[in-house]
Amino acid sequence: MTRLTAEFWVHAYLTRLRGMDIPAFVTAHGDNTSGAVLVKLNTLDGQAAAYQRSFDLMSGARKWDALIAGAESDVDAAIARQCGFDRDLWVVEVEDRAGRHLLDQPGLAD
Repeated sequence: MTRLTAEFWVHAYLTRLRGMDIPAFVTAHGDNTSGAVLVKLNTLDGQAAAYQRSFDLMSGARKWDALIAGAESDVDAAIARQCGFDRDLWVVEVEDRAGRHLLDQPGLAD
């Protein structure tokens, strides 16, 4: 499968979230073609998690791993550090009390 540009992936992800009535916003606009993507899940109770794409070394498949989870302020600080040394980074914030991020759905690890 062809690797999607970061911009295309982000727009497709936002469309999928909207289809499930899950609010989401781009909070950092990275490089349109080669930027990495972080997804922040805000459960609106003071807690959050940040997810990053990685490779499963055993299968070679792409997957989403938690970078950090806990107090929203700690997650925000970790994201700020990532943005500090990667100016090409995209950050999408998902707000859902039920903790839905849809990253486990087919097609979102591409």
